[in-house]
Order: sequence, then structure tokens, then C-alpha cells
Amino acid sequence: MRIALLVPGPFSTISGGYGYDRRLVQGFRAAGHTVEVVELTGRHPLPDAAAEASARAALDALPAGTQLIIDGLGLPAFAPCVAELEARRAVGLIHHPTAIEPGFTEAERAELKRREALLFPRMARLVATSRLTADRLPGEFGADPARIGVVEPGTDAAPRSQGSHGGSGGAGCAILAVGVLVPRKGHDVLMRALARLPDLDWTLTIAGGPRDPVHAEGLKALATELGIGQRVTFAGEVEAPALEALYARADLFALATHWEGYGMAAAEALARGLPVAITAGGAIADVVPKEAGVIAAPGDVTSLSRAMRRVIFDTRLRATMAEAAWQAGQRLPRWADRATAFAAELDAAR
Repeated sequence: MRIALLVPGPFSTISGGYGYDRRLVQGFRAAGHTVEVVELTGRHPLPDAAAEASARAALDALPAGTQLIIDGLGLPAFAPCVAELEARRAVGLIHHPTAIEPGFTEAERAELKRREALLFPRMARLVATSRLTADRLPGEFGADPARIGVVEPGTDAAPRSQGSHGGSGGAGCAILAVGVLVPRKGHDVLMRALARLPDLDWTLTIAGGPRDPVHAEGLKALATELGIGQRVTFAGEVEAPALEALYARADLFALATHWEGYGMAAAEALARGLPVAITAGGAIADVVPKEAGVIAAPGDVTSLSRAMRRVIFDTRLRATMAEAAWQAGQRLPRWADRATAFAAELDAAR
């Protein structure tokens, strides 16, 4: 096949969604497909005039017969071109609907939902990255259930984490959170929960770029305000080798997300045998088995703090959870077959 993946640029952006897209492209090319990546300009996901012009130009430049895959982050910009998308049997890659993303005003959220409700039913196929996301698309956005498929992210075989003490079981708990600095990831909830545990020996590293600069600065100010500034490290956007080292030295993975279309960072933690402390926002709770960590309600600082107290303090419990995490991680899908599964969805769209 000749495939074009259209995604808001830059394609090198470090996040779970972009990581999924990059691995998909690698897999397609390895299978012999011709793949062109088109970086859309302008503001996304709530498009401005530049974004809509970029979407139009991308369609005009791609020859007939090209199988179009449009990342859901950029899909709202194509609302003025919906008839052409339908005619060209375009496929939408939906990590999660942008209309549910926190941080937008009610009016902005309504506009995103209007666009997605216009686009989703007209796409030849929608491929969601989790069953939970797929199940929302018909009732909330009018998508045809028969045109919806699911291709979950994969994982790579990875060495087991040795923790902050190299497997010696020493005191202290190095906590790792991986996620871009946007309201949806709930880093503020996590810090508030940990701030209630000043008597325990813990540190927190947050690996993620400042996608929302105002929110990112607010998080740093919050750490100082809570009196935990010396315990929290904002590592910023971390390249793969450095992130691998952070996973290797962590004792616990934590993410207080409000919503995840899948939960790739948590899956990566399981693949390395890291116990997890999460909130059940979206599909992430389906990825993490209960015996591999602790799970609290989204936004619930009190319950998350109470749940984390024991797992930080009790090293034996953490070791038991780590073993369960490792076993669960070995059962997760691998990246090697994800492109094949997605190609089958493309065949169903033709």
C-alpha cells in the first residue's frame, strides 16, 4: 500500500501518542508499504485558519489512491474537507477524542465535539488504541460501530528494573511519572497526594515536555508551595535512552491521570516489572492488573495519598507488586505485530 499519515508537527514530539504513530510507521515500512508522513502546521487540536489551510494543502498534495490515516489530534482541522475524506475513504487514528481533553473552555469543547461528531461517522474506519475509547465513539459521536477497530499499543521486551538501590532493597522510594505537562495528566493531583506523606522517604521525577507552558510553570510553583520542591525533579522531554535509565532506577511508577486512551507509559512500566500507583482515568485501569499496584479514583487526592503510603513504606509489598507487574508486562502486546494488525484495519476500510 501507499500510505500517508497526517499528524500535527513536529512528528518527533515525545509523547505516547506520537510514539505510537512512529512505531506504526516503522512497522509499515518494514512490511514493505510506502509511507509518507505529512506534518500539519497551525494550532491543534482546536484548529485555527492556518491549521485548516494546512489540512487542505495536505489533501491537495497527496495523489489519489493513497491510503490516508489522520491522527485524531489533527483530525478536527479537516472538518471543512469532510466530503473529500469520505470520498477518499480516509481512516482516523483515535488515541482519544479531543473533545474530552481537559483544559478547554466549555465553548471550545463544544466546538471540538461538533467537529468530531461531523467527521467520525464519515470516515471509512476509525481505529482506536483501546476498547474503552472505541466504545465511546458510537454513543457520543455518532460513529458506526461496524467501522470501528481497535489496535492497542505494543511494548518492547525490556530488562527488569533494578530500582534506585540496584536491587539491594534499600530504603527510600524513587517514583517516576511519565507524561507531558498538561492538565489531563494530573501531575498536580500526584504532587498533592505525595505532599501529604512528608514522613516517608520518597522522591518524584516527572518526565514530560511542557506541552502547556502556563500549566508547566504552575506545576513547578505548586511543588514549591507544597514544600516538596526539593523532592521533585522536572526532567523535561526525555529521549529514549535517558527514559530507559529512569525506568531502570525507579522503584514505583505513578500517574494521576484524568483520562488515558490506553496508558502507554504504564504499560512500559509493567514491561519492566515496576509496581504502579495510578488513578482510573480512562483505559489505563484496564492495562494495569490490581495485584500490580494501587488504583484510586481520578482527582481523588486523599485516596491516592492513602494508597501510596503503604506501597512507598512497605518494601515487601512493593516487591510482591513488582513480580505481578513483571508477569503482566510479559503478556502485553508487542510492537512487532501492531503494524500488521493496523494494516488489517486499513484493508477493512477499502
